[in-house]
Amino acid sequence: MSDGARTAIVRMPDGTVKQVGPLTGTRVWTVPGRAHRPLSPPRDDPRRLAPGEERRLCAFCVDRYLETTPEKSRLVGPAFVERRRVPADEVDDTVAEFRRFGNLFEIVSAEYWRENHGFRQPSAIIEWAQEYLSSPIGRAHLEKLAAIRSAASGIPQSLEEATLDLLGGSHDVIVARRHVADGAETDDDLVSSGRLTPDEHAAYFAFTVRSLAEIQASQPHAAYVAVFQNWLRPAGASFDHLHKQLVAIDEHGPQVDRELRMLAADRELYQHRIADLAVEEGLIVAANDHAVAFAGVGHRYPAFEVYSRSPANLPQEHSAAEIRGMSDLVHALHAATGVHVPTNEEWHYRPPEAPWPMPWRVVLKWRISNPAGFEGGTKVYVNTIDPWELRRRAVEALIPLRHDGSIAPDLRIGEECTAEDARLRYSEPVTAPIPATAGAEEAE
Repeated sequence: MSDGARTAIVRMPDGTVKQVGPLTGTRVWTVPGRAHRPLSPPRDDPRRLAPGEERRLCAFCVDRYLETTPEKSRLVGPAFVERRRVPADEVDDTVAEFRRFGNLFEIVSAEYWRENHGFRQPSAIIEWAQEYLSSPIGRAHLEKLAAIRSAASGIPQSLEEATLDLLGGSHDVIVARRHVADGAETDDDLVSSGRLTPDEHAAYFAFTVRSLAEIQASQPHAAYVAVFQNWLRPAGASFDHLHKQLVAIDEHGPQVDRELRMLAADRELYQHRIADLAVEEGLIVAANDHAVAFAGVGHRYPAFEVYSRSPANLPQEHSAAEIRGMSDLVHALHAATGVHVPTNEEWHYRPPEAPWPMPWRVVLKWRISNPAGFEGGTKVYVNTIDPWELRRRAVEALIPLRHDGSIAPDLRIGEECTAEDARLRYSEPVTAPIPATAGAEEAE
Protein backbone atom coordinates (compact mmCIF):
# COMPACT_ATOMS: atom_id res chain seq x y z
CA MET A 1 0.00 0.00 0.00
CA SER A 2 1.34 3.46 -0.90
CA ASP A 3 1.75 6.30 1.58
CA GLY A 4 -1.07 8.09 -0.24
CA ALA A 5 -3.43 5.18 0.36
CA ARG A 6 -2.52 5.03 4.05
CA THR A 7 -3.30 8.73 4.36
CA ALA A 8 -6.54 8.65 2.37
CA ILE A 9 -8.30 5.67 3.98
CA VAL A 10 -7.62 3.48 6.98
CA ARG A 11 -9.65 1.03 9.05
CA MET A 12 -9.10 1.37 12.81
CA PRO A 13 -8.91 -1.67 15.15
CA ASP A 14 -12.53 -1.16 16.26
CA GLY A 15 -13.76 -1.05 12.63
CA THR A 16 -14.08 2.73 12.28
CA VAL A 17 -13.01 3.82 8.79
CA LYS A 18 -11.27 7.19 8.56
CA GLN A 19 -10.92 8.92 5.20
CA VAL A 20 -9.42 12.11 3.84
CA GLY A 21 -10.63 13.28 0.44
CA PRO A 22 -7.63 13.05 -1.93
CA LEU A 23 -8.70 16.17 -3.84
CA THR A 24 -10.68 18.06 -1.18
CA GLY A 25 -9.02 17.30 2.15
CA THR A 26 -12.47 16.58 3.63
CA ARG A 27 -12.27 14.34 6.72
CA VAL A 28 -14.85 11.57 6.90
CA TRP A 29 -15.51 8.80 9.43
CA THR A 30 -17.65 5.70 9.05
CA VAL A 31 -18.60 4.31 12.44
CA PRO A 32 -19.44 0.59 12.86
CA GLY A 33 -23.12 -0.21 13.23
CA ARG A 34 -24.49 2.71 11.18
CA ALA A 35 -24.15 1.19 7.69
CA HIS A 36 -27.44 -0.74 7.86
CA ARG A 37 -29.67 2.27 8.22
CA PRO A 38 -32.23 2.57 5.38
CA LEU A 39 -30.96 4.37 2.25
CA SER A 40 -34.16 6.25 1.52
CA PRO A 41 -36.38 8.09 3.99
CA PRO A 42 -39.88 6.69 4.64
CA ARG A 43 -42.30 7.80 1.96
CA ASP A 44 -45.88 8.87 2.37
CA ASP A 45 -48.50 6.35 1.35
CA PRO A 46 -48.62 6.20 -2.46
CA ARG A 47 -51.53 8.10 -3.95
CA ARG A 48 -53.56 6.47 -6.71
CA LEU A 49 -53.48 8.48 -9.94
CA ALA A 50 -56.62 9.61 -11.74
CA PRO A 51 -56.80 8.85 -15.48
CA GLY A 52 -54.40 11.16 -17.33
CA GLU A 53 -52.97 12.64 -14.13
CA GLU A 54 -49.53 11.17 -14.87
CA ARG A 55 -49.23 13.78 -17.66
CA ARG A 56 -49.73 16.81 -15.39
CA LEU A 57 -48.17 16.04 -12.00
CA CYS A 58 -45.77 19.01 -12.13
CA ALA A 59 -44.76 21.92 -14.36
CA PHE A 60 -42.29 19.67 -16.22
CA CYS A 61 -44.97 17.21 -17.37
CA VAL A 62 -46.14 16.82 -20.97
CA ASP A 63 -49.57 18.44 -20.55
CA ARG A 64 -47.97 21.58 -19.04
CA TYR A 65 -45.40 22.57 -21.66
CA LEU A 66 -46.31 26.26 -21.57
CA GLU A 67 -45.59 26.53 -17.84
CA THR A 68 -41.88 26.50 -18.62
CA THR A 69 -39.89 29.02 -20.63
CA PRO A 70 -39.75 28.69 -24.44
CA GLU A 71 -37.94 25.59 -25.63
CA LYS A 72 -34.43 25.93 -26.95
CA SER A 73 -34.64 22.38 -28.29
CA ARG A 74 -36.33 19.00 -27.85
CA LEU A 75 -35.64 15.39 -28.82
CA VAL A 76 -38.54 13.58 -30.49
CA GLY A 77 -39.33 9.93 -31.20
CA PRO A 78 -37.31 6.72 -30.89
CA ALA A 79 -34.52 8.18 -33.06
CA PHE A 80 -34.32 11.26 -30.78
CA VAL A 81 -34.62 13.74 -33.64
CA GLU A 82 -33.73 17.23 -32.44
CA ARG A 83 -36.12 20.13 -33.05
CA ARG A 84 -34.92 23.60 -32.15
CA ARG A 85 -36.86 26.64 -30.91
CA VAL A 86 -40.31 25.08 -31.05
CA PRO A 87 -43.00 27.79 -31.48
CA ALA A 88 -45.59 28.07 -28.72
CA ASP A 89 -48.42 27.03 -31.03
CA GLU A 90 -46.52 23.83 -32.00
CA VAL A 91 -45.43 22.50 -28.61
CA ASP A 92 -48.20 19.91 -28.55
CA ASP A 93 -47.64 18.72 -32.13
CA THR A 94 -44.99 16.25 -30.96
CA VAL A 95 -44.11 14.59 -27.67
CA ALA A 96 -40.65 15.51 -26.39
CA GLU A 97 -38.57 12.68 -24.99
CA PHE A 98 -36.26 15.37 -23.61
CA ARG A 99 -36.67 19.16 -23.57
CA ARG A 100 -34.20 21.99 -23.00
CA PHE A 101 -35.32 25.42 -21.84
CA GLY A 102 -34.15 28.29 -19.64
CA ASN A 103 -34.70 28.11 -15.90
CA LEU A 104 -37.47 30.53 -14.93
CA PHE A 105 -35.60 31.39 -11.71
CA GLU A 106 -31.93 31.37 -12.62
CA ILE A 107 -29.07 30.91 -10.18
CA VAL A 108 -26.96 33.31 -12.25
CA SER A 109 -29.40 35.55 -14.06
CA ALA A 110 -29.33 37.22 -17.44
CA GLU A 111 -29.31 40.52 -15.53
CA TYR A 112 -26.07 39.42 -13.81
CA TRP A 113 -24.30 39.04 -17.14
CA ARG A 114 -25.80 42.28 -18.46
CA GLU A 115 -25.03 44.48 -15.45
CA ASN A 116 -21.70 42.99 -14.37
CA HIS A 117 -20.18 42.13 -17.74
CA GLY A 118 -22.00 44.35 -20.23
CA PHE A 119 -23.34 41.32 -22.10
CA ARG A 120 -25.93 41.98 -24.79
CA GLN A 121 -27.99 39.34 -26.50
CA PRO A 122 -26.86 38.43 -30.03
CA SER A 123 -29.02 39.05 -33.08
CA ALA A 124 -30.16 35.40 -33.22
CA ILE A 125 -31.81 35.71 -29.80
CA ILE A 126 -33.37 39.06 -30.70
CA GLU A 127 -34.84 37.56 -33.87
CA TRP A 128 -36.17 34.53 -31.96
CA ALA A 129 -37.78 36.87 -29.38
CA GLN A 130 -39.49 38.91 -32.11
CA GLU A 131 -40.73 35.76 -33.82
CA TYR A 132 -42.05 34.26 -30.58
CA LEU A 133 -43.84 37.48 -29.61
CA SER A 134 -45.45 37.71 -33.04
CA SER A 135 -47.62 34.67 -32.24
CA PRO A 136 -50.66 35.38 -30.01
CA ILE A 137 -50.03 32.13 -28.12
CA GLY A 138 -46.35 32.92 -27.79
CA ARG A 139 -47.02 36.45 -26.59
CA ALA A 140 -49.51 35.25 -23.97
CA HIS A 141 -47.01 32.61 -22.85
CA LEU A 142 -44.27 35.20 -22.33
CA GLU A 143 -46.58 37.73 -20.67
CA LYS A 144 -47.54 35.11 -18.08
CA LEU A 145 -43.94 34.12 -17.39
CA ALA A 146 -42.77 37.74 -17.22
CA ALA A 147 -45.47 38.50 -14.65
CA ILE A 148 -44.39 35.55 -12.49
CA ARG A 149 -40.73 36.66 -12.58
CA SER A 150 -41.60 40.27 -11.85
CA ALA A 151 -43.78 39.31 -8.88
CA ALA A 152 -41.03 37.11 -7.47
CA SER A 153 -38.22 39.66 -7.89
CA GLY A 154 -40.16 42.85 -7.26
CA ILE A 155 -38.38 44.35 -10.29
CA PRO A 156 -40.64 45.44 -13.18
CA GLN A 157 -39.43 44.73 -16.71
CA SER A 158 -40.81 45.50 -20.12
CA LEU A 159 -42.13 42.47 -21.96
CA GLU A 160 -39.39 42.82 -24.57
CA GLU A 161 -36.59 42.88 -22.00
CA ALA A 162 -38.10 39.99 -20.04
CA THR A 163 -38.41 37.99 -23.26
CA LEU A 164 -34.73 38.43 -24.09
CA ASP A 165 -33.80 37.31 -20.58
CA LEU A 166 -36.10 34.28 -20.78
CA LEU A 167 -34.77 33.19 -24.17
CA GLY A 168 -31.12 34.15 -23.83
CA GLY A 169 -30.23 33.17 -20.28
CA SER A 170 -27.30 30.91 -19.41
CA HIS A 171 -29.04 28.60 -16.90
CA ASP A 172 -30.81 25.79 -18.72
CA VAL A 173 -32.88 22.79 -17.66
CA ILE A 174 -33.07 19.48 -19.53
CA VAL A 175 -36.20 17.51 -18.67
CA ALA A 176 -37.17 13.91 -19.42
CA ARG A 177 -40.64 13.04 -20.69
CA ARG A 178 -41.95 10.82 -17.90
CA HIS A 179 -42.64 11.89 -14.34
CA VAL A 180 -43.85 8.39 -13.52
CA ALA A 181 -43.57 5.17 -15.50
CA ASP A 182 -45.83 4.65 -18.49
CA GLY A 183 -48.96 2.96 -17.17
CA ALA A 184 -48.21 3.95 -13.56
CA GLU A 185 -51.11 3.59 -11.16
CA THR A 186 -49.60 5.46 -8.18
CA ASP A 187 -47.58 8.64 -7.81
CA ASP A 188 -44.52 6.89 -6.34
CA ASP A 189 -43.77 4.91 -9.53
CA LEU A 190 -41.16 7.52 -10.47
CA VAL A 191 -38.77 7.50 -13.42
CA SER A 192 -35.21 8.16 -12.29
CA SER A 193 -32.10 8.07 -14.49
CA GLY A 194 -31.74 4.39 -13.68
CA ARG A 195 -35.23 3.60 -15.02
CA LEU A 196 -34.41 4.97 -18.45
CA THR A 197 -33.21 2.44 -20.98
CA PRO A 198 -29.49 2.60 -21.80
CA ASP A 199 -30.38 4.21 -25.17
CA GLU A 200 -32.67 6.79 -23.55
CA HIS A 201 -30.00 7.68 -21.03
CA ALA A 202 -27.41 7.96 -23.79
CA ALA A 203 -29.63 10.44 -25.66
CA TYR A 204 -30.20 12.42 -22.43
CA PHE A 205 -26.47 12.43 -21.68
CA ALA A 206 -25.36 13.44 -25.19
CA PHE A 207 -28.07 16.15 -25.29
CA THR A 208 -26.58 17.55 -22.07
CA VAL A 209 -23.08 17.54 -23.58
CA ARG A 210 -24.28 19.47 -26.64
CA SER A 211 -26.15 21.94 -24.44
CA LEU A 212 -23.01 22.48 -22.36
CA ALA A 213 -21.05 23.30 -25.51
CA GLU A 214 -23.74 25.72 -26.70
CA ILE A 215 -23.85 27.60 -23.39
CA GLN A 216 -20.05 27.90 -23.34
CA ALA A 217 -20.12 29.27 -26.89
CA SER A 218 -23.01 31.69 -26.25
CA GLN A 219 -21.79 33.24 -23.00
CA PRO A 220 -18.30 34.66 -23.62
CA HIS A 221 -17.90 35.87 -20.03
CA ALA A 222 -18.40 32.43 -18.50
CA ALA A 223 -15.34 30.73 -17.03
CA TYR A 224 -17.20 27.50 -16.37
CA VAL A 225 -20.58 25.82 -16.81
CA ALA A 226 -21.71 23.77 -13.83
CA VAL A 227 -23.69 20.64 -14.78
CA PHE A 228 -25.67 18.76 -12.15
CA GLN A 229 -28.74 16.69 -11.44
CA ASN A 230 -30.68 16.75 -8.18
CA TRP A 231 -32.95 13.75 -7.80
CA LEU A 232 -35.74 13.97 -5.21
CA ARG A 233 -36.42 16.78 -2.77
CA PRO A 234 -33.91 15.73 -0.06
CA ALA A 235 -31.22 16.20 -2.73
CA GLY A 236 -32.44 19.70 -3.63
CA ALA A 237 -34.93 19.00 -6.44
CA SER A 238 -37.95 21.27 -6.81
CA PHE A 239 -39.90 18.50 -8.54
CA ASP A 240 -39.65 14.71 -8.40
CA HIS A 241 -39.35 14.78 -12.19
CA LEU A 242 -36.05 13.81 -13.82
CA HIS A 243 -34.02 16.80 -15.02
CA LYS A 244 -30.49 18.16 -15.31
CA GLN A 245 -29.36 21.76 -14.92
CA LEU A 246 -26.53 23.70 -16.58
CA VAL A 247 -25.42 27.03 -15.07
CA ALA A 248 -22.79 29.36 -16.51
CA ILE A 249 -20.62 31.11 -13.90
CA ASP A 250 -17.82 33.66 -14.20
CA GLU A 251 -15.31 31.81 -12.02
CA HIS A 252 -14.13 28.22 -11.64
CA GLY A 253 -15.09 27.82 -8.01
CA PRO A 254 -12.71 27.05 -5.14
CA GLN A 255 -12.56 23.29 -5.70
CA VAL A 256 -11.40 23.62 -9.30
CA ASP A 257 -8.88 26.25 -8.21
CA ARG A 258 -7.58 23.87 -5.54
CA GLU A 259 -7.18 21.05 -8.07
CA LEU A 260 -5.36 23.35 -10.50
CA ARG A 261 -2.85 24.22 -7.77
CA MET A 262 -2.34 20.51 -7.07
CA LEU A 263 -1.93 19.80 -10.78
CA ALA A 264 0.85 22.36 -10.99
CA ALA A 265 2.93 19.99 -8.84
CA ASP A 266 1.64 16.70 -10.25
CA ARG A 267 0.14 16.47 -13.74
CA GLU A 268 -0.85 12.86 -13.00
CA LEU A 269 -2.83 13.94 -9.93
CA TYR A 270 -6.00 11.97 -10.72
CA GLN A 271 -4.10 8.84 -11.66
CA HIS A 272 -1.99 8.94 -8.52
CA ARG A 273 -4.54 10.16 -5.97
CA ILE A 274 -7.73 8.52 -7.30
CA ALA A 275 -7.23 5.70 -9.80
CA ASP A 276 -4.13 4.11 -8.23
CA LEU A 277 -5.75 4.31 -4.79
CA ALA A 278 -8.86 2.56 -6.14
CA VAL A 279 -6.73 -0.26 -7.53
CA GLU A 280 -4.77 -0.68 -4.30
CA GLU A 281 -7.87 -0.67 -2.12
CA GLY A 282 -10.09 -2.78 -4.37
CA LEU A 283 -12.55 0.04 -5.08
CA ILE A 284 -13.14 -0.39 -8.82
CA VAL A 285 -16.88 -0.91 -9.28
CA ALA A 286 -17.23 -1.28 -13.05
CA ALA A 287 -15.64 -0.29 -16.34
CA ASN A 288 -15.99 -0.35 -20.10
CA ASP A 289 -13.56 0.57 -22.86
CA HIS A 290 -14.07 4.31 -22.36
CA ALA A 291 -14.72 4.91 -18.65
CA VAL A 292 -14.22 3.47 -15.18
CA ALA A 293 -16.24 3.79 -11.96
CA PHE A 294 -14.78 3.84 -8.45
CA ALA A 295 -16.27 3.90 -4.97
CA GLY A 296 -15.10 7.33 -3.91
CA VAL A 297 -12.91 8.09 -0.89
CA GLY A 298 -13.38 11.08 1.40
CA HIS A 299 -16.90 12.17 0.45
CA ARG A 300 -19.48 13.46 2.92
CA TYR A 301 -22.00 11.09 1.36
CA PRO A 302 -21.51 7.64 -0.22
CA ALA A 303 -20.28 8.56 -3.69
CA PHE A 304 -19.30 6.92 -6.96
CA GLU A 305 -16.77 8.56 -9.25
CA VAL A 306 -16.96 7.83 -12.99
CA TYR A 307 -13.82 8.85 -14.89
CA SER A 308 -13.44 9.15 -18.63
CA ARG A 309 -10.43 7.24 -19.96
CA SER A 310 -10.15 9.48 -23.03
CA PRO A 311 -7.29 11.92 -23.72
CA ALA A 312 -10.03 14.52 -24.22
CA ASN A 313 -10.78 16.81 -21.29
CA LEU A 314 -13.96 18.73 -22.13
CA PRO A 315 -17.11 16.62 -22.50
CA GLN A 316 -17.83 18.01 -25.98
CA GLU A 317 -14.35 17.03 -27.14
CA HIS A 318 -15.17 13.36 -26.61
CA SER A 319 -16.23 11.12 -29.46
CA ALA A 320 -19.76 9.76 -29.59
CA ALA A 321 -18.48 6.37 -28.42
CA GLU A 322 -16.65 7.94 -25.47
CA ILE A 323 -19.73 9.91 -24.41
CA ARG A 324 -21.76 6.71 -24.66
CA GLY A 325 -19.20 4.91 -22.48
CA MET A 326 -19.57 7.55 -19.77
CA SER A 327 -23.35 7.46 -20.09
CA ASP A 328 -23.54 3.68 -19.75
CA LEU A 329 -21.55 3.65 -16.51
CA VAL A 330 -23.46 6.57 -14.96
CA HIS A 331 -26.75 4.98 -15.99
CA ALA A 332 -25.76 1.63 -14.48
CA LEU A 333 -24.89 3.25 -11.15
CA HIS A 334 -28.22 5.07 -11.08
CA ALA A 335 -29.97 1.76 -11.79
CA ALA A 336 -28.03 0.08 -8.98
CA THR A 337 -28.89 2.96 -6.63
CA GLY A 338 -32.65 2.61 -7.06
CA VAL A 339 -35.41 5.08 -7.73
CA HIS A 340 -36.18 6.22 -4.17
CA VAL A 341 -32.65 7.15 -3.03
CA PRO A 342 -32.04 10.93 -3.18
CA THR A 343 -28.96 11.63 -5.29
CA ASN A 344 -26.82 14.40 -6.71
CA GLU A 345 -25.04 13.90 -10.01
CA GLU A 346 -22.17 16.36 -10.55
CA TRP A 347 -20.07 16.81 -13.67
CA HIS A 348 -16.43 17.91 -13.37
CA TYR A 349 -14.10 18.74 -16.25
CA ARG A 350 -11.25 21.06 -17.21
CA PRO A 351 -12.35 24.69 -17.56
CA PRO A 352 -11.71 25.75 -21.17
CA GLU A 353 -9.01 28.26 -20.18
CA ALA A 354 -7.31 26.14 -17.49
CA PRO A 355 -3.56 25.56 -18.03
CA TRP A 356 -3.37 21.92 -16.94
CA PRO A 357 -5.16 18.79 -18.21
CA MET A 358 -8.05 17.49 -16.12
CA PRO A 359 -10.27 14.47 -16.82
CA TRP A 360 -14.02 14.56 -17.31
CA ARG A 361 -15.56 12.82 -14.32
CA VAL A 362 -19.09 12.44 -12.97
CA VAL A 363 -19.72 12.04 -9.24
CA LEU A 364 -22.92 10.37 -8.06
CA LYS A 365 -23.73 10.98 -4.38
CA TRP A 366 -26.30 9.21 -2.22
CA ARG A 367 -27.92 11.94 -0.10
CA ILE A 368 -28.93 9.57 2.70
CA SER A 369 -27.89 11.62 5.74
CA ASN A 370 -27.89 15.22 6.93
CA PRO A 371 -24.73 16.81 8.35
CA ALA A 372 -25.64 18.14 11.80
CA GLY A 373 -24.08 19.62 14.93
CA PHE A 374 -21.21 17.15 15.16
CA GLU A 375 -20.09 17.89 11.61
CA GLY A 376 -20.55 21.63 11.99
CA GLY A 377 -18.48 21.77 15.14
CA THR A 378 -15.66 19.41 14.15
CA LYS A 379 -15.63 19.54 10.33
CA VAL A 380 -15.40 15.75 10.53
CA TYR A 381 -18.25 14.25 8.53
CA VAL A 382 -20.01 10.98 9.37
CA ASN A 383 -20.63 8.91 6.24
CA THR A 384 -22.64 5.83 7.13
CA ILE A 385 -21.29 3.65 4.30
CA ASP A 386 -17.55 3.23 3.75
CA PRO A 387 -16.13 2.88 0.19
CA TRP A 388 -15.58 -0.88 0.46
CA GLU A 389 -19.18 -1.48 1.51
CA LEU A 390 -20.42 0.92 -1.18
CA ARG A 391 -18.48 -1.01 -3.80
CA ARG A 392 -19.83 -4.34 -2.51
CA ARG A 393 -23.44 -3.14 -2.66
CA ALA A 394 -23.02 -1.73 -6.16
CA VAL A 395 -21.39 -4.85 -7.58
CA GLU A 396 -24.09 -7.02 -6.01
CA ALA A 397 -26.79 -4.90 -7.64
CA LEU A 398 -25.13 -4.50 -11.06
CA ILE A 399 -24.71 -8.17 -11.90
CA PRO A 400 -28.45 -9.03 -12.08
CA LEU A 401 -29.16 -5.72 -13.84
CA ARG A 402 -26.70 -6.66 -16.58
CA HIS A 403 -28.17 -10.15 -16.78
CA ASP A 404 -31.72 -8.91 -17.34
CA GLY A 405 -30.69 -6.27 -19.89
CA SER A 406 -31.51 -3.22 -17.77
CA ILE A 407 -28.00 -1.79 -18.21
CA ALA A 408 -25.38 -1.93 -20.97
CA PRO A 409 -24.29 -5.52 -21.62
CA ASP A 410 -20.60 -4.74 -22.16
CA LEU A 411 -19.85 -3.46 -18.66
CA ARG A 412 -17.12 -5.22 -16.72
CA ILE A 413 -18.22 -5.47 -13.09
CA GLY A 414 -16.25 -5.96 -9.89
CA GLU A 415 -13.60 -8.65 -10.16
CA GLU A 416 -13.94 -8.64 -13.95
CA CYS A 417 -12.10 -5.29 -13.95
CA THR A 418 -8.31 -5.02 -14.03
CA ALA A 419 -5.74 -2.38 -13.15
CA GLU A 420 -5.59 -1.47 -16.85
CA ASP A 421 -9.23 -0.35 -16.61
CA ALA A 422 -8.07 2.30 -14.13
CA ARG A 423 -5.43 3.82 -16.40
CA LEU A 424 -6.49 7.40 -17.11
CA ARG A 425 -5.31 9.10 -20.29
CA TYR A 426 -6.43 12.70 -19.73
CA SER A 427 -2.87 14.05 -19.71
CA GLU A 428 -1.79 12.25 -22.89
CA PRO A 429 -1.50 14.34 -26.05
CA VAL A 430 -4.34 13.94 -28.49
CA THR A 431 -2.66 12.43 -31.54
CA ALA A 432 -5.60 12.62 -33.92
CA PRO A 433 -8.40 15.16 -34.38
CA ILE A 434 -11.20 14.46 -31.94
CA PRO A 435 -14.54 14.00 -33.71
CA ALA A 436 -17.11 16.69 -33.12
CA THR A 437 -19.69 15.69 -30.56
CA ALA A 438 -22.20 13.48 -32.30
CA GLY A 439 -25.52 15.29 -32.42
CA ALA A 440 -28.99 13.91 -32.91
CA GLU A 441 -30.55 14.28 -36.33
CA GLU A 442 -32.03 17.76 -36.51
CA ALA A 443 -35.36 18.95 -37.83
CA GLU A 444 -36.44 22.53 -38.07
